[in-house]
Amino acid sequence: MKRNYYLIFLIFLIFFAISFLTNILGSINPNVTDSFKLTGTMTGMLPFSFFIAYGLMSIPGGMLIQKYREKRSLTLAWILSFSGAVLFSIFPVYPVFLFSLFLIGSGMAIMQVAIYPLLRVSGGEEHFAFNSVIAQLVFGAASFLSPFVYSYLVLGLGGQQSESGFLISLMATFTPPELPWVSIYLLFTLISLAMLAVILLTRFPKVKLKEEEIVGAWATHVELFKQKKVILFFLGIFCYVGTEQGIANWISEFLRTYHGLTPEIEGAKTVGLFWGMMTVGCLLGLGLLKVLDSKIVLRIFTIAALVILTFTLFGKVKFALFGFPALGFCLSVMYAVIFSLALNSVTKSHGSFSGILCTGIAGGALVSLLIGKLKDMIGLQAGMTVIYLTLAYILILSIWAKPIVKNKLISRKSHHNKSSPARYFKNLQFFIITGNH
Repeated sequence: MKRNYYLIFLIFLIFFAISFLTNILGSINPNVTDSFKLTGTMTGMLPFSFFIAYGLMSIPGGMLIQKYREKRSLTLAWILSFSGAVLFSIFPVYPVFLFSLFLIGSGMAIMQVAIYPLLRVSGGEEHFAFNSVIAQLVFGAASFLSPFVYSYLVLGLGGQQSESGFLISLMATFTPPELPWVSIYLLFTLISLAMLAVILLTRFPKVKLKEEEIVGAWATHVELFKQKKVILFFLGIFCYVGTEQGIANWISEFLRTYHGLTPEIEGAKTVGLFWGMMTVGCLLGLGLLKVLDSKIVLRIFTIAALVILTFTLFGKVKFALFGFPALGFCLSVMYAVIFSLALNSVTKSHGSFSGILCTGIAGGALVSLLIGKLKDMIGLQAGMTVIYLTLAYILILSIWAKPIVKNKLISRKSHHNKSSPARYFKNLQFFIITGNH
């Protein structure tokens, strides 16, 4: 199929929108807590509501796309996202916020299942790896920018900026004066509506799924779950996303509680740097995976994360401001390496196994909620020590994993393995170079 540059651009735009909407919670958590007078547990329910949708919708989303195809599925996904954003913008209260986050999370989960096969077809299979790297850069750029957009909106609506542009004036018309942070969801409403219109006007190519992209029947998933290694890799993804979100969602609150820093300024900046450094680390990790075994790369980055976490949680303010972005750098390769190790450890049912692994994204929901509960009981600093446990599991996984196919190294003599796992590895190489989820 001839490369469709418009569709490639649209997919990159979807990547940007997904990231922009997904990774804002860490920045706004302190403001939400103050506005609704939330306990730590109630604050932890925010990421829980969002990421539990990923856990519940990943496998059904794949089945939905196979039945109704990409355009209808993406249309439904953006309707869910728009509904969640506009609902909270109109009724900015805590219970509605939880439901809205679930709707948005459901939409994001369906989108992420749909766009990788679509990128492969529209961009050409021979360009898939390159396009996946670009998609990761776009994803990381949006995660980096969203906290700064939030900061701009809140400071502008609060009169803390000397000038206010058209966007601030527009948001001021619809944003409750006592809840300036709600403006970010007004912006999400506009983004979702615009993306829905674009999807409806776009003609999509027919996507023929590869064997490893096909989501099997429920019986296939049940059969996979009977295998020990499937459960262990599922827990690996669970622990990774729990680590990532357990850090990201509490950065701003930690800096405010223990170092007196402002959520809208230093907090937002540090959250943005956390995601930015994750993108930088992903690119470095891509190079390392050409010279080192992926298990060793995972082990090095995990040990570094454990050391940096200690200085970040228990050191002075300068360690925290440096440590949180550094943790983003350390986490950058973990999702992709764990995912690839998992898929390269089985010889069949890769599509179903991928759905099971994506269900592990629910770890972002449960770990964040656990930290919030512990915050109420023993304090946020002590509560975030849970992350030692999730990182320890990933470290153990880096030692235990025994993939059938290893990542190809530059120094390794070229032996073209024509076995089925090697073929799957080639087709799924983008999991090594992208940390999206």
